[in-house]
Amino acid sequence: MKAHEKDDATVSEHYLTMKELQAGLDEIRRAPKDHGLLRLIVRRPQVKAREVLQVGELDLVHGLVGDSWSTRQGGGHPEKQLNVMNARAIALVARSTDRWALAGDQLFIDLDVSVDNLPPGTRVGVGSAVIEVTEPPHTGCGKFEARFGIDAVNFVNSPEGKQLRLRGLNAKVVQPGVIRVGDIARKL
Repeated sequence: MKAHEKDDATVSEHYLTMKELQAGLDEIRRAPKDHGLLRLIVRRPQVKAREVLQVGELDLVHGLVGDSWSTRQGGGHPEKQLNVMNARAIALVARSTDRWALAGDQLFIDLDVSVDNLPPGTRVGVGSAVIEVTEPPHTGCGKFEARFGIDAVNFVNSPEGKQLRLRGLNAKVVQPGVIRVGDIARKL
């Protein structure tokens, strides 16, 4: 399924307030620690385009095959091959599953992605692939703000939001393989 982003200026959504976002923290904290469900795979074939996939291929060189990560000017940063977001966090921020892909992440997993649970170097098996959590932080940006509101950016970039990695984490592929929506992602 292909989805194109709306021009940021035309998005007229009701954004959640900081109070509403903070009310969802307990549900996010209940995410499984050791194994969780891969809920969504999103490929970004070009700027402002998203493809929601049922099956994807993770590759050592290209990350998610067909994603624009490796074709960006100067090539993609090797420690930012994949963006992984907690499915409960995006469910709260986006409010509707049809808006999850707008976050720009490739993998949405119902798993505790906090710094304490998945420190850099932690490996996670998904399908027949293995990914490794990397050091660079993944933070909310202007595009995230345009799609989900300033309170959402402040929420994910707060000290607690950074500790819980509410905006997600960066990872790289260490074992290529096939992933499918519904696969169990397991901390190795």
